[in-house]
Amino acid sequence: MRFIVTIILLMGLGNIGHAQLGQHKKEFTRQDSLRGSITPERAWWDLNYYDLDIKVTPSTKFLAGSNTIHYKVLKPHNVMQVDLQEPLIMTKAVQDGRELKIKHEGNAHFITLTKEQLPGTINQVQVFYEGNPREAKNAPWDGGVSWKKDKNGNDFVATSCQGLGASVWWPNKDHMYQEVDSMAIRINVPNPLMNVSNGRLIKTEPKEDNTTTYHWFVKNPINNYGVNINIGDYVNFSEVYGGENGALDLNYYVLRDNLEKARKHFKDVPRMMEAFEHWFGPYPFYEDSYKLVEVPYLGMEHQSSVTYGNKYRNGYLGRDLSGTGWGMKFDFIIIHESGHEWFANNITNKDIADMWIHESFTAYSENLFLDYHYGTQASNEYVIGTRRSISNNRPIIGIYDVNHEGSGDMYYKGANMIHTLRQIVNDDEKWRSILRNMNKTFYHKTVTTQDIENFLSSSIGEDLNGFFNQYLRGTKIPQLVLSQKKNKLSYRWKNTVSDFNLPIRITVDGESILLRPTSDTQEIKLPSEKSTVETDVNYFVTYNLK
Repeated sequence: MRFIVTIILLMGLGNIGHAQLGQHKKEFTRQDSLRGSITPERAWWDLNYYDLDIKVTPSTKFLAGSNTIHYKVLKPHNVMQVDLQEPLIMTKAVQDGRELKIKHEGNAHFITLTKEQLPGTINQVQVFYEGNPREAKNAPWDGGVSWKKDKNGNDFVATSCQGLGASVWWPNKDHMYQEVDSMAIRINVPNPLMNVSNGRLIKTEPKEDNTTTYHWFVKNPINNYGVNINIGDYVNFSEVYGGENGALDLNYYVLRDNLEKARKHFKDVPRMMEAFEHWFGPYPFYEDSYKLVEVPYLGMEHQSSVTYGNKYRNGYLGRDLSGTGWGMKFDFIIIHESGHEWFANNITNKDIADMWIHESFTAYSENLFLDYHYGTQASNEYVIGTRRSISNNRPIIGIYDVNHEGSGDMYYKGANMIHTLRQIVNDDEKWRSILRNMNKTFYHKTVTTQDIENFLSSSIGEDLNGFFNQYLRGTKIPQLVLSQKKNKLSYRWKNTVSDFNLPIRITVDGESILLRPTSDTQEIKLPSEKSTVETDVNYFVTYNLK
């Protein structure tokens, strides 16, 4: 989601706080490694189930509760790493009624288990915690917990933690490589507030202390940052969408005063679902429903609980990020954040260095929404228009094992890279089948860049190793040098890696011709000395036509 920061930064604020590869070298710490790597204390156990139980007190901005972690033993070990970020305090850990020793090291906590951990067994540890969590400074980009008020003075609270990590507000195994199979979420809040979280609402439990506990259950695997709490003076309305896998519940939770405008504005949701099921296949979480939940920040792709704060306006807060006019045909947050249900929540990166898998495909989904509803020309114009936000300041892929994401170009440079792949395929039905098969092949899985590269190379039928090296691991944009002399046209690539491969079409006298350029000059014969040569702007390359 956080590409919006990049858009703002490109408008002149400067990219503060990100390591610039090739420009500024960031010094990584042991805390970065503990957060970003699969440590020995993580590797020996496999997540099975979370039972998260929290009491939220907005008046004091306080959280207290526990997470019972169910896990499968993969190999013998007796120390477990569980993550919880300061200033929250992990107060104790218990297994089989016995309190365990905890070694606290910053945001990583190492629990020594006394019970023998036999491979193949399912065990559980209950971790208790409390405190005032980090307050979001500029959610969702600088996240944590947003403690706000609505215009009627009611508490309006929400979490957002992409990149920062879910351990900013609850204890968990805070690494992207593994997702819990299912989880229960029980959130206690003061009356008359309501909590909305992921999955389905199973039970509402009034308490004697003028509070209510909301019981939610998630049946599908879920990544940690996709888990959320949203607390406010909510009202609910819903509809049923007839999707590819049958009836899909669409539930909307909005502030009481915004009910009527939401009923009108959220018409984009079924339009989104129709377009994305067409291009990507069935919505990945039918069992958990789809929810759109109003929050006091812009929005985020929380699984089956997509959050919304775009002020009921089309575009991105009323602006068209492409500059073409097409971006005003839809509510950006509804379309973009919901696209993440397929790319981020269904297909999830194992390391945040590969976050382009989430953001490039989801940024690309914006123009496929347009393609479905307004046609391919609208789609092309939109994605090409977004090139104005590309900075080419550093590679799209970040540094592995230290919780480091790549350049914000993962959004629209990535989208234009994918748009270029569509040109290589040159068959929209085949392209659609590739995107659908990708979501089927990696259904509810965590993946690496190499997994995606191999899948696309195989599906398209081209060796794309150099292609991905060029766009994901470098900053130069390929240039096709064309030179027309009499009835001959020479061509070659410039600014490319050694094994760059991009078959590219040009038009000669109205006829499409496929070229396979290399860094060496090649030549074709033209029909005449007066032949007209035209290039195609849909490829994300530059042209030098002499």
